[in-house]
Amino acid sequence: MLLGTLFDLYSLVVIVAVVMSWMQLPPHHPAAQFVGMLTEPVLAPIRRVLPPMGGLDLSPMVLLIGLQFLRRLLTV
Repeated sequence: MLLGTLFDLYSLVVIVAVVMSWMQLPPHHPAAQFVGMLTEPVLAPIRRVLPPMGGLDLSPMVLLIGLQFLRRLLTV
């Protein structure tokens, strides 16, 4: 139960990071720094593995799919 909630909360943080990237907040904005601190350690390795997709960053989508897979695997 708690583990599933943590996966859901982190998924929400990843979605917030995506929306904030669309809003183009300055990197020194406190909200951007906080969300980046939570998401970048996980997104950066995914970005290194994914090939460039015409300017689109698909790493958040890969992370969200991975989180849902792990959530289902670990909370059965």
